[in-house]
Amino acid sequence: MRGFRNINHYSYTFSFLLVFVMLILVCPAYSINANILSSTESLTVSNNRTIVSPGGLFELGFFKPGTSSRWYLGIWYKKTPEETFVWVANRDRPLPNAMGTLKLSDTNLVLLDHSNTLVWSTNLTRGDRRSSVVAELLANGNLVLRYSSNSNPSGFLWQSFHFPTDTLLPQMKLGWDRKTGRNIFLRSWRSSDDPSTGKFSYRLETRSFPEFFIWQTDVPMYRSGPWDGVRFSGMVEMRDLDYMVYNFTDNQEEVVYTFLMTNHDIYSRLTMSPSGSLQQITWKDEDRILSWLSPTDPCDACIKGFEPKIQEAWAVNDGTSGCVRKTRLSCTSGDGFFKLKNTKLPDTTWTIVDKSIDVEECKKRCLSNCNCTAYANTDIRNGGSGCVIWTGVLKDIRNYPATGQELYVKLARADLEDGNRKGKVIGLIVGITFCFWRRKQKQARAIPAPFAYEERNQDLLNNWMVISSRSHFSRENRTDELELPLMEIEAIIIATNNFSHSNKIGEGGFGVVYKGNLLDGQEIAVKRLSKTSIQGTNEFMNEVRLIARLQHIDLVRLLGCCIDTDEKILIYEYLENLSLDSYLFDKTRSYMLNWQMRFDITNGIARGLLYLHQDSRFRIIHRDLKASNVLLDKYITPKISDFGMARIFGRDETEANTRKVVGTYGYMSPEYAMDGIFSMKSDVFSFGVLLLEIISGRRNKGFYNSHRDLNLLGCVWRHWEEGKGLEIVDPIIIDSSSSTFQPQEILRCIQIGLLCVQEGAEDRPMMSEVVLMFGSETTTVPQPKPPGYCVGRSLVNIDSSSSNQGDDESWSVNQITLSVLDAR
Repeated sequence: MRGFRNINHYSYTFSFLLVFVMLILVCPAYSINANILSSTESLTVSNNRTIVSPGGLFELGFFKPGTSSRWYLGIWYKKTPEETFVWVANRDRPLPNAMGTLKLSDTNLVLLDHSNTLVWSTNLTRGDRRSSVVAELLANGNLVLRYSSNSNPSGFLWQSFHFPTDTLLPQMKLGWDRKTGRNIFLRSWRSSDDPSTGKFSYRLETRSFPEFFIWQTDVPMYRSGPWDGVRFSGMVEMRDLDYMVYNFTDNQEEVVYTFLMTNHDIYSRLTMSPSGSLQQITWKDEDRILSWLSPTDPCDACIKGFEPKIQEAWAVNDGTSGCVRKTRLSCTSGDGFFKLKNTKLPDTTWTIVDKSIDVEECKKRCLSNCNCTAYANTDIRNGGSGCVIWTGVLKDIRNYPATGQELYVKLARADLEDGNRKGKVIGLIVGITFCFWRRKQKQARAIPAPFAYEERNQDLLNNWMVISSRSHFSRENRTDELELPLMEIEAIIIATNNFSHSNKIGEGGFGVVYKGNLLDGQEIAVKRLSKTSIQGTNEFMNEVRLIARLQHIDLVRLLGCCIDTDEKILIYEYLENLSLDSYLFDKTRSYMLNWQMRFDITNGIARGLLYLHQDSRFRIIHRDLKASNVLLDKYITPKISDFGMARIFGRDETEANTRKVVGTYGYMSPEYAMDGIFSMKSDVFSFGVLLLEIISGRRNKGFYNSHRDLNLLGCVWRHWEEGKGLEIVDPIIIDSSSSTFQPQEILRCIQIGLLCVQEGAEDRPMMSEVVLMFGSETTTVPQPKPPGYCVGRSLVNIDSSSSNQGDDESWSVNQITLSVLDAR
């Protein structure tokens, strides 16, 4: 009996070993070395095997991005909460189906399709075939090809870090290898679902003083400024972080940029989005953080003592010709220098660089060189060192509140003395006119995107020096408090044809808006407050002070104001397409807004709100965001308007309480409408309502249907719960153009809208999170909770003098509707 048991025991043991050996024979692709692919192994789409880096941060394998049906070989973060791809091998030659093989062939790593046709290869010349080759995924995400007996980085036969797609990882170099002539640069994906080569690239130019450029095909869209020893002078958004170190190397062997992580529990990557923006994205404790976004400031300017080289070109927003001197230099005694502080250095394409001399010697060389335009340090550390001299036109200059560096501009004595007579006007920007990407948009007549932010360089007083010098603005009336020009009432009367009814373009609770034409042909929008308006001097001054300090592409631009006897008037840029509601809720106009246009408008509004909440000089709560307070320019770029009811928050302030509830019913959050509590999350709620209105083409206010939904929010929530989200979409979106109709994208936006209108303010996302969700389909969108319903119905419009009482959705420029909720 004991022998029988021993026989069974040995039989079981033999069977187990046999099964184990058979598994190895049948499935040879599964290797003990999880991060190495040997010559006897392969990866296929069907066996679903991956290679994982030491430490488990990165993974190599096959994937399908988003809704795509095509397969790619790539590397992604394994530990981040959402799919984040950092490298793609066959980005322009995808596998058409789930059949593909990655293996080693001689000394190359090759990717074959279902017919064994070569799709991608490391493309090396034949090496030493006597030594075996392995492919290894390193801990830093670098896929390398090496001889099995050599793990020295200098001995790598090939590495993915030399052939990036849209991502720069820590320890990876971006720039030029001067020994091999290799240029390592980023190129965007075509879209979030398509990793093929996109339109935008991020490259280092090294002709004189190295700096990075963002290119759209062959057109420069943005310039980083040169490395100043700490950061690139034009990228003020590069934040000093205790867990990240920036490094720029310029020597005989290489000129490259890289960054390192000092805390290995924090992950980060620099990536170029399909729309051309550069983002430093970081993960900490599985939370995603947008470290910085670039560019934030894409406008060019002329500085003191200079003027546009081709005035006619600058008049139509084409400043590519640059700026030239007003007064010719004497090239003898008398010439001097005007110091610009906190400056992004001009375009360094044509400069003279000498890193061996100090700033005083640099000054002497510039004075002795008749062609010298300006000079600066090459390195700002330790008081400054090195010398860079400009000998041509000065292009693409910026001024920042704190960062940047000093630039010394050479001026003739006459210009220096003229500057002294005019006081301590820094004389930086005499007109914000040229923008690289604006020029491209103007050529394409397309809706502007690609950059998330546009913050002007100066206060409006400096920005509008040119306008202030015109006869219809009074220099004497300009005040430091208002920080923008005061216009004389006579000039406004002439511009509006004495406030002619034929010039009226809008009317709201606080007065009438007129279109006007200044004597030089400039079109303006004139908001004339009613003499009986509830908006008194305090509200008027509040709006002036706020908007005069706010400059962003997605905020309406205030040009000036007028206070004369009992007249209170605001002068704005004229926007040809008036307000969003005039299209969205108009049956004859709504067909003009296809899905792509609505998506871009939504993105613009989100970026504008993010600027108000986080990136402006003040934290501002708008409190009256709605469709009629979003204006559209000729490119259909959205502009948030109406800051009369806005409130400034301190940086450490999260919410406030008021007894005077202002805003518009249907857009107010429950906690604000019922308890007077408002915060950034109140604006998020209003944004969510507006987003769902844009998708559905229906108002939240005055909503009725056969299901007796309380409002649009209830209707959308019911359809979302039933899995019928697309049924609430405006039929015009579906019918207008099949090429722009993106069902998954629309459903994602509905989900974001519902997140924004959740009842609890603490459940709603911040606008920074909303912008990220819009900008990346790989960002996880949480499941929403039920929306908040504002059930109070007793609303009284305070201003009963308006001719369009109860209709706050008329065309308007910076129109304000003030309502009070009787919260019982």
